[in-house]
Amino acid sequence: MIGHLLSGRYEMVSRVGGGGMALVYKARDILLNRFVAVKVLRQQFMHDDEFVRRFRREAQAAASLSHPNIVSIYDVGQEEDTHYIIMEYVDGANLNEIIRDRAPLPAAEAVRIASQICDALDHAHHSQIIHRDIKPHNILIGNNGRVKVTDFGIARAVTSSTITQTGSVVGSVHYFSPEHAKGVTTGEKSDIYSLGIVLYQMLTGRLPFLGESPISVALKHLQEPFEEPRLVNPSIPQSVENIILRAMRKNPQERYSSAKEMLADLETSLQPQRLNEPRAQFGGDADDEEHTRVIPAIRPNMGTSGDETIVKKGSEGERWDEQEPAKRKKRWVLPTVFGILAAVLIGILVWAVFALKGQLSPSDVQVPTVVGETLEAARVKLEGAGLKVADPVIMEASAEVEENHVIRQSKQDMSVKEGSSVTLTVSTGPELPTMESLKGKSYNDAVAILKGLGLPEGSVKKDEAFDNESEPGTVLDQTPPAGELFDPAKDTVTLTVSKGPESFPMPNLIGMSLSEAKAALLKKNLKLPDDKIIQEPSYATKGKVFRQFPAEQNETVQAGTEVTIYISSGYPADAKQKPMNVTVSPVEGKTSSIKILVTDALGDNRVVWGPKKISATTTIPVTLVLSPGEQGQITVFRDDQYYDAIPVPYDDVPAMTPEPTQTPDPGTVENQDLNGFTDHADQGNNGQ
Repeated sequence: MIGHLLSGRYEMVSRVGGGGMALVYKARDILLNRFVAVKVLRQQFMHDDEFVRRFRREAQAAASLSHPNIVSIYDVGQEEDTHYIIMEYVDGANLNEIIRDRAPLPAAEAVRIASQICDALDHAHHSQIIHRDIKPHNILIGNNGRVKVTDFGIARAVTSSTITQTGSVVGSVHYFSPEHAKGVTTGEKSDIYSLGIVLYQMLTGRLPFLGESPISVALKHLQEPFEEPRLVNPSIPQSVENIILRAMRKNPQERYSSAKEMLADLETSLQPQRLNEPRAQFGGDADDEEHTRVIPAIRPNMGTSGDETIVKKGSEGERWDEQEPAKRKKRWVLPTVFGILAAVLIGILVWAVFALKGQLSPSDVQVPTVVGETLEAARVKLEGAGLKVADPVIMEASAEVEENHVIRQSKQDMSVKEGSSVTLTVSTGPELPTMESLKGKSYNDAVAILKGLGLPEGSVKKDEAFDNESEPGTVLDQTPPAGELFDPAKDTVTLTVSKGPESFPMPNLIGMSLSEAKAALLKKNLKLPDDKIIQEPSYATKGKVFRQFPAEQNETVQAGTEVTIYISSGYPADAKQKPMNVTVSPVEGKTSSIKILVTDALGDNRVVWGPKKISATTTIPVTLVLSPGEQGQITVFRDDQYYDAIPVPYDDVPAMTPEPTQTPDPGTVENQDLNGFTDHADQGNNGQ
């Protein structure tokens, strides 16, 4: 069954338990995204029509039970031959595991657990449902301490069919009531008997009846007394032992009349004035044949019918009767005196005890009603009346009573001794659902899950954020976090939803070295694969980026985008380089500002020298790089006025043999003397 999708909805995760009639699995409800428990009927019972019919009927009846101490039943169904029940999943341990690991339990803990079981049984009995298989295995203790009774329905279906199946006893014989063992009709008091055994086992760590076979154990339930709990564990209060003794009476008429009555007894059993109460006595305990009778001793001369003892003279009887008659007559005096003195002393002692008890005994006070009050106000009210609030206060979820207000009190409308403790049950508000994990789900799916938990759509707040790893619309974060309790009626759930990767302007990489380009791209979380770094000849500076894709500066891109860059590996093979020396003279008798511009394959009108001032004729080295079919030009400005231009045709320049260099050799450059050039004043500032 593990991994199977039951009815297309329940994904079986793991097996968590099982009994004689069914197996229990942990499953995930993929529709509501929550864990549930799935109880599956064993194969050998699936074709028993009568059993299956009663099983389904009783399981449906159990689904009508709604109580905080009863495991909720969500669904009943069938898939082919598989009959199953979908129940609330309780994250914790069953009582059998706790008894095995920790028994005997403290009396307070055992009473608390038994009280919650009693409360569950009282609710079920009012709905005409009898459990019939109360045992530690069917009592679940959540991690929050809440007790949950499970297996309503199946137990009733089993016992209503037959007590045996294929030679095996159905149910748990160690927890049978005597009437259950007889096979007669069982009712509420059968559950009370079983609960008494569970309480016995919690407090002693052992079962009251053991045997070599189920039949021998069943017979002991019917015929034999059990060892009293305080003989096994002397620390058990007498009041608690009395509850066990009454719950486990073999005669149902001598047990508690209802689970509610037993619950009331449990709730007061640990009060100080009850801890050492007398041992409970029952009518069946007075059987004359089972008690030792005291018979008075028969003395000489104590005939009861007037007959006298005949003693012959000289016999032993005659000698005994005749010795010191005066002393024998006075033997009653001394005992009589001592008896009178003892009686007087006892009377004085009794009087003193009662007098002292009257002075020391606390007075009676009326318990005020604090139901509906806040815990603080209830505490003040009870302490003002001379009473104490029992510690700890019991916290319980309630949809009817406001949070931090008293739901019920253990004593109400009665007189108790001053200083007595009152146990308060205080509301924690409605039973709150647990927030599920919504991360990774789509926003719409997350909202649907929250609606299933009772949250109105208006209570969902949506925040958006960029995320490079998630699709747009995916939930990135949530408040409250998964696993936390929340109130659908009051709380707001905030979902942080992905907007996808963030968009931003493409950085300009032109003119950068490879390392500079990598650093700029890394800063923007852009990718530069090795196969996207392309080395090509170019008129750009060698080792610098001269082209990129995406190409446009400030073009919008997203994080993670792959970028292609082109890095210059040097000038193309058909490029030509022309180094020249340009000689320039200032205005005669003055200092002139000279600026030289070059138009070639590296760019138009790029400044290669100046502006600088000269006061004498100066020779300036200039290098042009020419591409095929183009003509270079050197343009000279003097005092910001066009001075002259020197054309440099591509075809007039010899081909380059070595790799071009950026620095001309002054010894091989062609000298171009501009001294004596015409001023060309009519050209104005052309070429700037």
